[in-house]
Amino acid sequence: MNNNKFYKTTMLVLITAITTFMITALSMYAYFEKPISTEGSSNNNAVLNVKSNKNLESDLSRIHQTIEKYYLWNDNIDEEKLQTSAIKGYVSGLGDEYTEYIPEKEMKDFKSQITGNFVGVGIYMIADKESGKVVIYYPIPNSPAEKAGIKVGDIILSVNDKEYPIDDFNKMADDIKGEEGTEVKLKIEREGQQLEFTLKREKIVLNPIKTQVLENNIGYLKLPSFDEDTSKDFKEKVTELKNQGVKSLIIDLRNNGGGIVDEATSIADYFLEKDKIIISTVNNKKEKSETKAKNDPIFDMPIVLIVNENTASASEILTCSLQENNKAKSVGTKTFGKGIIQSLLTLPDGSGIKVTTEEYYTPNGNSIHKKGINPTEEVKLPDTVKSVYVVNDAEDTQLKRAIELLK
Repeated sequence: MNNNKFYKTTMLVLITAITTFMITALSMYAYFEKPISTEGSSNNNAVLNVKSNKNLESDLSRIHQTIEKYYLWNDNIDEEKLQTSAIKGYVSGLGDEYTEYIPEKEMKDFKSQITGNFVGVGIYMIADKESGKVVIYYPIPNSPAEKAGIKVGDIILSVNDKEYPIDDFNKMADDIKGEEGTEVKLKIEREGQQLEFTLKREKIVLNPIKTQVLENNIGYLKLPSFDEDTSKDFKEKVTELKNQGVKSLIIDLRNNGGGIVDEATSIADYFLEKDKIIISTVNNKKEKSETKAKNDPIFDMPIVLIVNENTASASEILTCSLQENNKAKSVGTKTFGKGIIQSLLTLPDGSGIKVTTEEYYTPNGNSIHKKGINPTEEVKLPDTVKSVYVVNDAEDTQLKRAIELLK
């Protein structure tokens, strides 16, 4: 098993790439994808020594016997479903929204979501708690959704004629996903009008970074998430911009809920001197480890980051690493503040548990969990902007200020 770390997020606003890349509630995951049976042992066939909870076992046994004896429809009991629900309930008793149990039949899909192997319609969407709506904030270029005409800011009203309360966001996401070649119908609201789209699910070629050359030879890069190979794509895009005469960069991380942390640290490595600290982490044994730049910088130019309240997880790692190492300034509003890490552990039966294992700190040793990162310069959008997900250039005071700082 590999020990790559993955940091994903979902926002109270939940962000998800409805291809199969689920980012779940502004969390950041460090997926040490390994079997729990071998943890702490060099013997791959060893069984993890777990102390039995006799009270729990006897309580569950009594409940099981009572249900079998008195439940009206006891001949229709789904034992597997009951067991899964019991385990999920036990884990949820921790009160940690980022720790969860994943049944065996869901693990394959869950792992594909982590690495970004996408089959779907190609949209990122937000469960916006403030409005109570599910909003599309980024249709992936050349995806079925983008080709069909779905736009940023569209509101999803139903999936295959089924409506969902905002708390069923994950269920909506699951129903939008599906097998390659199958179809899904979305009802969309756009500027007061209702539209219907029938989309065929397909493999998504993920190339999320959008670039542009602005005035004064300023290069602009929009990163909606940190997916597999984002750092490679970023390097290629910056090289292309340099070949076009770009002398400075704006990296737009607004509404970027995170993704694979290795991709974010690799991008930081492009700009930092060797051995500079990118982040550090501390586990429950108070053991500290540091992630440092492995190479000398390959890009040396002025940088401004644009951030907002939905900039989270891996995005915050890139922000703090460049900002505290004096490689970039930032403008916008305070970031979300997600600074804990989850590990995905594989159980002997093939199921898994995603459990909070570490907290991360900035290069200067600051915790950002539930605090966020203050930008170098706070710049708010004007009151005329109705949604932070849909901002036109004329009203984008944050982008304008970033350009001014680089002129």
